[in-house]
Amino acid sequence: MTTVDLTDGDLAGLSASFETATASEIVAWAVETFGDGLSLAASMADAVLIDVASRVHPGIEVVFLDTQYHFPETLATAERVRTRYKLQLRVLTPDREPDDLWRSDTDACCDARKVRPMMQHLAQRSAWMSGLRRAESDARRDAAIVERDRRGLVKINPLATWSDADVDAYIAEHDVPLNPLLFDGYRSIGCWPCTRRVEAGEDARAGRWAGSSKTECGLHL
Repeated sequence: MTTVDLTDGDLAGLSASFETATASEIVAWAVETFGDGLSLAASMADAVLIDVASRVHPGIEVVFLDTQYHFPETLATAERVRTRYKLQLRVLTPDREPDDLWRSDTDACCDARKVRPMMQHLAQRSAWMSGLRRAESDARRDAAIVERDRRGLVKINPLATWSDADVDAYIAEHDVPLNPLLFDGYRSIGCWPCTRRVEAGEDARAGRWAGSSKTECGLHL
């Protein structure tokens, strides 16, 4: 199936029907529907979605965006996850050297180091999955389980309905690998220049681009 076969109405109906489905059921639908045209984008904060998806389809393609500004702990987590799940991990890198663009224009930096490499990769795909959850921030509270992204591709968020407690329970039950920064006050982990620890009472993504109105890198818009 291609994205052309699914209208916006179809996607809205599927998203509504998946509100009571398990993450595994949603992943199974995505794999059956899109096959090799499906990618899973991983930030390497945790491997919850990778664990869920690997139990459904061990050969699923997992993509990691190496922005050249990740914390060392994030890169180490990527290698641990690759080994644990025997992944054919595809690492995407930007077509530019490290620079100081993040100091003057975070939107342009995210576009160059995350959005563009991902768009180039997804040009050969029909759909992609992410671990985005509604509970992460107010900006994500209305996230659909199945939607069309700005590239026209189908985007699937199998964990959209999961609470923090759901995530913690799954991690404990399945011994899911975690980025050690999660134990050091970082509840959402991006590039080191634009990520800080989260204070008590703040939402999980408050430490991303702190002090600005920016809340997303652009991948999920």
